[in-house]
Amino acid sequence: MQKNKDASTAHKSRLREITAVLKKHGITRGVTPEKLRLILEDLGPTFIKIGQIMSMHSDILPKRYCDELMRLCYDVAPMPFKEVTEVIEAAYGCPFFDVFSEIDEKPLGSASIAQVHRAMLLDGSRVVVKVQRKDIYETMARDIALLHKAVKLVPPVSIKGMVDLDMVLDELWAVTREEMNFLTEAANMEEFAKNNQDVAYVDVPKIYQEYTTMHVLVMEYVDGCEISDKEYLTENGYDLKEIGSKLVDNYIKQVMDDGFFHADPHPGNVKIRDGKIVWMDMGMMGRLTDRDRELIGQAIQGIAMNDIGIIQDVVLELGEFKERPDPSVLYEGISGLMSKYGTLELGQIDIAEVMMDLMEVMKENKIIMPHGLTMLARGLTHMEGVLADIAPEINIIEIASRHMAGRYLLGRNWKKELKNSGKTIFRSIHKALNIPGLVSDMLHGYMKGQVKVNLDLHASAELERLLRRLIRNIVMGLWVMALLISSSIICTTDMKPKIMGIPALGAFGYMIAFMIVMYVFLKHIFSKNKGRSFYDRSGQKKRYGPADQGKRPSGAGSSTGSLLSGEPSGNCTGYCVIARRGAGC
Repeated sequence: MQKNKDASTAHKSRLREITAVLKKHGITRGVTPEKLRLILEDLGPTFIKIGQIMSMHSDILPKRYCDELMRLCYDVAPMPFKEVTEVIEAAYGCPFFDVFSEIDEKPLGSASIAQVHRAMLLDGSRVVVKVQRKDIYETMARDIALLHKAVKLVPPVSIKGMVDLDMVLDELWAVTREEMNFLTEAANMEEFAKNNQDVAYVDVPKIYQEYTTMHVLVMEYVDGCEISDKEYLTENGYDLKEIGSKLVDNYIKQVMDDGFFHADPHPGNVKIRDGKIVWMDMGMMGRLTDRDRELIGQAIQGIAMNDIGIIQDVVLELGEFKERPDPSVLYEGISGLMSKYGTLELGQIDIAEVMMDLMEVMKENKIIMPHGLTMLARGLTHMEGVLADIAPEINIIEIASRHMAGRYLLGRNWKKELKNSGKTIFRSIHKALNIPGLVSDMLHGYMKGQVKVNLDLHASAELERLLRRLIRNIVMGLWVMALLISSSIICTTDMKPKIMGIPALGAFGYMIAFMIVMYVFLKHIFSKNKGRSFYDRSGQKKRYGPADQGKRPSGAGSSTGSLLSGEPSGNCTGYCVIARRGAGC
């Protein structure tokens, strides 16, 4: 009983905090993207994490909101060192100095869920300890529960009508719980290391499994520099273009070959050490099934062939929706995309922008992207940002197309392809043999007058609105006509009571008829034809038309081409570590 009372008090206290923050930012005057980010930052770690996850959902939020949420600070106020030691000792069941000879009290970084400290094991190994914030699970569970209650108060005419907010919150909670389980992150790092063990220029910090629990993760200390530290890299003889091209090639491998990729590759999570790209912080990883990757390949093929039908089929296969979208509207949206990007060279296409625009089309058609693809969109956006900083001349889609082309013949299962083709041919021949019999049955039925044609007609939403409006106006017109005729007849009588010499009932009929006419007239004046429109890069709505300008400089150097084809480049053989000036691979 006392426990429930304490929980209720905590809920009320937190609700007052949230209300105070919302009043501070004047939420009743609307929520701009910047205001939303500031509100989430003021509400604390839980809401910062929610905002970071929501930034991946451009299939739900407008792109300008997603772009702003991606700016949410990753560094938050660190928890006191005393709490750090309490979490460590609770996880190990012994004093922390029984495991570590020393722990640096000043954290290397402090995020919404955990913070990181440099430490040393008893055997002298230099490590990093990632410690989960104290009581963060309970805090986030409480805040998610409050948001679920708040969703019930959202009016049906708002965003609630377009998005299942309860489902979104459930997904946010599932992703956050997975990220709070450090055993999952350790397993992710081991799987990632296994997938990339044959890539000489990729490295992953070593995990100390014996010291890793759900709330504490211990891994090797990486003494390198961030990939965005161009000055350090240049001074130490690294070629930024080579780093960029190998970074992209490895990321495409993660997505298309492994189906297991880093979903948060911002500069802080990618370091360069001893000629290798070191991937870090794998709490947020994306997965694509074989089916997802096959469909993505078909979409790329559709773009290459300028075939809108293939892309439409892929979108319908990949998407999740409560009701079947209007194919004509979806076709129009994809056609707009093709007219925007179809005339550009591969080197001019911004893959992150394409993904975002495709999500806008899906959002317009109320199609929800699967979780793996929203993670991919986030990852590609970060990747484009890294490339724009260190090697702006490199284009992801150009490298991706060469990567896929180079592995197309190698990766195909010809036995499976021949087996599937054989089955298709057999089914086609079997059905073809039945055609004469079916035609004969149809003609016999026609001769006997037993032929029936079943038509299943589906009107588009626009046509339905037009018909509803037309029928409504006709009905109202009949009402007005009936009121005018009946009122006129009543006015010829001596019915009482009277108003200004006219029978009151007749005057009342005239007044109702006048009100109906004014309603129809004003409805017609203020009604607007809403065209099919999409958000552009600035977040404004517009119709898609042919785009003349290029998005990015094309080309990714000759070194990239030799890397992707697997041919030697200079003194390099196959996949090699990142070279420095004056040194071989």
